[in-house]
Amino acid sequence: MQPNIAPAQYGSDQAGLICGYRFQPGQPGVEIDSASAAAGLQAAAFDGFLWLHFNLSHALCEKWMRHNLGVPEAFFEALHEGSRSTRIEYADDALVAVVNDVLYDFDFAASDLATLWVHADRRLLVTARARPLRSVDKLRASVRRGELFRSPTELLVHLLRDQADVLVQIVRETTARVDGIEDRLLSRRLHGNRADLGALRRVLVRLQRLLAPEPGALFRLLNRPPRWLHGEDVQDLRQSTEEFAVVLDDLAALVERIKLLQEEIAATLNEQTNRSLFTLTVVTVLALPINILAGLFGMNVGGVPLADHPHGFWLLVALVAGFTALAGLWAFRKRRE
Repeated sequence: MQPNIAPAQYGSDQAGLICGYRFQPGQPGVEIDSASAAAGLQAAAFDGFLWLHFNLSHALCEKWMRHNLGVPEAFFEALHEGSRSTRIEYADDALVAVVNDVLYDFDFAASDLATLWVHADRRLLVTARARPLRSVDKLRASVRRGELFRSPTELLVHLLRDQADVLVQIVRETTARVDGIEDRLLSRRLHGNRADLGALRRVLVRLQRLLAPEPGALFRLLNRPPRWLHGEDVQDLRQSTEEFAVVLDDLAALVERIKLLQEEIAATLNEQTNRSLFTLTVVTVLALPINILAGLFGMNVGGVPLADHPHGFWLLVALVAGFTALAGLWAFRKRRE
């Protein structure tokens, strides 16, 4: 007989549910499992809403969601499509959102980004991810502290604001690093600064591209919201969008600042290169007369001038010195020009 060993769930239950909460009007969320969630969705008298957070790495997760949640096909299409830019769309009387966030060990590497897929309607908020995200953990901590939520949309707005807070922290940390690089640049210590700025700029541009919500989808949603969406939810969603826009403006300004620092470093290095080339040019020009005369008078042929003159050596020294002085004057005049 083979032993009946339960497989490891890695923080989720047999349906891939990481955490689930039931919200009643005016009451904090109560934690539930996948079986209670399925029963609550089938109950017609349920007047609250649910938040279910799934782990997409679980083999049975998507199958269980299709069978028990009644989520529209647009949500599952978003799970498998190639584009993962942040957006919120209205599809089949529900909100379908794609939210990008950073991982816990974010160290300004361009690969440390994860995606969260969201479905929201009047009774249900579904979030699904393959890797842990900071913003979801913040939302979960708020629910555990007993914070009250009136609708799934308010949970979604809270999630977007948590994502904006994470992005603000990234901008602050990056700004501090850029300040240090700028200080080293002012003190003429350029070693390694170009590589650091290039890496920071690549990460920030990728964050800006993935985290910026699509303006067209938000414009359509805010101007024609679903019928079940409360006025307070629409206002909160508009405010969170405006707050996120401010953070993205700060991010764009930081990217532009990094670009200017890169150009300044490039100009400084170019100036140093030009100075080194000028020094080599001056040395070459100053050594040119003596090399020419040494080559001419060093030939073993007859008729070498001044060979028998008693002051021939000093005449040649004077001639070389004169030509060297003329060459130096020409080189420094070119530099001034």
